[in-house]
Amino acid sequence: MKKNTGNSDPLNDKRREAKTASLPCFSANTLIIGSGTAALNAAVHLFDYGQEDILIATDNWGGGTSHNTGSDKQTYYKLSLSGDRADSPRHMAEDLFRGGCMHGDIALCEALNSLPAFFHLVKLGVPFPHDRFGAYIGYKTDHDPRQRATSAGPLTSQMMFKALARAVADRGIRVLNNHQVFALLVDAEKDEKRVVGALALNTGNFLNTDPGNPDLVLFNAVNVVLGTGGPAGMYLTSVYPESQLGSTGMALEIGAVGHNLTESQFGLASTAFRWNLSGSYQQVIPRYISLDPNGTDEQEFLNDHFPDMTTLASAIFMKGYQWPFDPRKVKDYGSSLIDILVYREIVRKKRRVFLDFSRNPGGQGKFTDFSLEQLKPEAYDYLARSGALLDTPIARLQKMNQPAIDLYAGHGIDLAQDFLEIAVCVQHNNGGLKGNIWWESNIKHLFPVGEVSGTHGVYRPGGSALNSGQVGSMRAALFIARRYSGDPPPESAFRRQVHSQVVDKMDFIRNSLSDTTLPAFDLESARKEMQQRMTVFGAHIRHPEQIGPAVRSAWALYVRMHKEMKISSRQDLPDALRALDLCLTHALYLEAIQEYLAQAGKSRGSFLVLDQDGEKPCSSLEDEWKFSPSSAQDFVNNRILEIGLSQGDRVNKNWVKIRPIPEDDAWFENIWNEYLHDHIIR
Repeated sequence: MKKNTGNSDPLNDKRREAKTASLPCFSANTLIIGSGTAALNAAVHLFDYGQEDILIATDNWGGGTSHNTGSDKQTYYKLSLSGDRADSPRHMAEDLFRGGCMHGDIALCEALNSLPAFFHLVKLGVPFPHDRFGAYIGYKTDHDPRQRATSAGPLTSQMMFKALARAVADRGIRVLNNHQVFALLVDAEKDEKRVVGALALNTGNFLNTDPGNPDLVLFNAVNVVLGTGGPAGMYLTSVYPESQLGSTGMALEIGAVGHNLTESQFGLASTAFRWNLSGSYQQVIPRYISLDPNGTDEQEFLNDHFPDMTTLASAIFMKGYQWPFDPRKVKDYGSSLIDILVYREIVRKKRRVFLDFSRNPGGQGKFTDFSLEQLKPEAYDYLARSGALLDTPIARLQKMNQPAIDLYAGHGIDLAQDFLEIAVCVQHNNGGLKGNIWWESNIKHLFPVGEVSGTHGVYRPGGSALNSGQVGSMRAALFIARRYSGDPPPESAFRRQVHSQVVDKMDFIRNSLSDTTLPAFDLESARKEMQQRMTVFGAHIRHPEQIGPAVRSAWALYVRMHKEMKISSRQDLPDALRALDLCLTHALYLEAIQEYLAQAGKSRGSFLVLDQDGEKPCSSLEDEWKFSPSSAQDFVNNRILEIGLSQGDRVNKNWVKIRPIPEDDAWFENIWNEYLHDHIIR
C-alpha cells in the first residue's frame, strides 16, 4: 500500500503510536503463513530438525488448493522406484530442466530430494500404492519420459494435507486460524532488505470487537515461510477452489522479485464443481457437445474440425495424457486443438460446452459413428490392457477409475446421466516468487514455498508441483534450522523497528472506514474487472496488440483503489485487503506478459500468442487463430524474466541467464569433509 504522505501531526503521531503499542504481538523464530501441504511440511520438518519455536498463521485452515483439489488420479512426481528402466537424479533433473526456463540447480534439488520428500509422506501415512515386493509402481504423465508418476487416488493432495495436519497436531505446533496476514514487515536499513515480521487481521474475533478499531495482530519473527499458494483469485475462469485466492501481492509490495510470471497452466475442467478433467476422464473418450444459452440446439461441434472419427477419438484419448493446453499439440489435429475449439465455442459463439459420459461420440455430419476398432493403437491397447473395451464412456470409466465417478457423485453430479459443463480454466501457476536452492527469496529470511514459489519453468511433468512443494519446504526448513535459528528481538525493539510501516497500514484502514456516509467502493466490480482482464489477456489466448491497454488499465485500477477505497462496514475490510493484494499481483503479471511479447515472445508453455504472420491450427478455423510456435533459439527461451518493484513502485524488469545443472562432485572424501565441517548448508 502507499505510504502516508500527509503532514505530520505530533498529537496524531502519539495517538497512532499508542494504538500500535496496544496491538497484540506474537513472537517466534519462524512464522509460517498458510496451511497447505508446503506450509505444513515446513512446520513439521522445522520441528523435527530441532527448531520448535514455530507459529502457523492462516486465514482459513484447510481452505487452500491442497485440501480442495485433485483430478482423476492426482499425480505425485518423483524418481522412479519400480520397473527395469534406468533412472537417476541427474536424468530427472535433465527432464525438469528440459522444460525450459528452469534453473538447473533448482531442477537438481527437486530431483535429488524427491525420494526423501516422498518417503516422508509415506511415513506419515499417505497411502501411495506399492506391490507385494515393495515397489512403488509408476505411470507416465504429461512431459514425463520415464513413468515417474504415482498417485494415492483423486484426492492425493488432500491425503497429504490430512497426514501433515496430524503431524502438526502431534508435535503441538502453534496454529492461529482466522488470521489474515496482509502485510509483510521489513528492515530496510541494511544493504539487503530483510523480512522481520507481519501484520494480520484477526477475522475470528473480527465481528465481535469495536467497529471503529479493527482487530490487528503483529508477528515478530526471524523468518517468514510464505506458503499461501498461487494467485488463484486473479482469474474468472478457474478450477482453483473458490477459497483459494493467494497473497503474492504482499511479497511483491516489499520488493520480492517474481520470475516466470508469464507461465501458468490451463486445461479443461468442470465448472459447477471445480475439478480437473485429465487422465481417465478423457481416456474413456466422452462425447463433447455444446448447447445454446437456452439449453437447446445440441451440437457435437468437434466434428466440424476433425477429418474423421479415428482422428477425433484418438485426440480425445490423448487429452488424458496431454491434459494441459500446449500450442505444440495443436497442429495436425493434436489434443490441444480441442481446448481451442472449446474456448471458441464458449467465448466467440456464446454457447455452453459439456462432456457426456453416457454416450460415445456420434457420427453427426460427415462422420461415421464411434467404435473401439477405429481407435489408433496407443488408445486401443491402453483400454485393452485396462480391461476397458466396453460399450460406453461411463462403463469404461467404471472399470478404470470408479473413484473418479464417486467424486462427482459426492457433489450431486451423476456422470452416468448428467451432462458435465466444462471450460478451459487456469489450473496452476508455474511462475511465482524467486528463490535460491534453499528457497530463500531476494528478501532475506523470506522463504516462498509451494505454488507461490516460481521454481517451475515453461513445461513441467504432471505432479511435479506436489514434489516441488515438499522438497522446497523441506530445504527451507533445513536452512532455517541450521543458519537462522536465533531468537526474535525483544518485542519493544521490534515495535520500534516496524512502527512507521504499521502506522501506514493503520492509516489506510482508518481512512477507508473514516466516513461511512460516502458511497462504498464497489469491491465486487473491481474484483470482476481484474478477473476478466486476466482471463482475456493473461490466460491461454494472448493478444499482442491489446496487452498495452490492459496493463495501463490494471495500474489505473490499483491507483484508484488506493485513492478511493471507502468501505461501508469493517466487515468488508478482509475483502478490501484481498482485492488490493490481487490487484497489485495482476498488474505485475500483465507487465511480465507485456515484456515477453515486446521481446518477440511466441506461443509456448500453456498459452497461444495470436500472430497474423503465423499459421492456422486447422483449415476450418478463422484467420484470427493464426499463431507461430516459440523456437529454442528465441531470446525469451534462453533467459528468465525477473520482475519486481523498487522504491516509488517503479517496475524493474531483468532478463537473467538460465543457470545450468551443476556438475556433481562425486568424490566421497571431498563431500564428507565439507559435511563434517558444516560447509554444505550455505
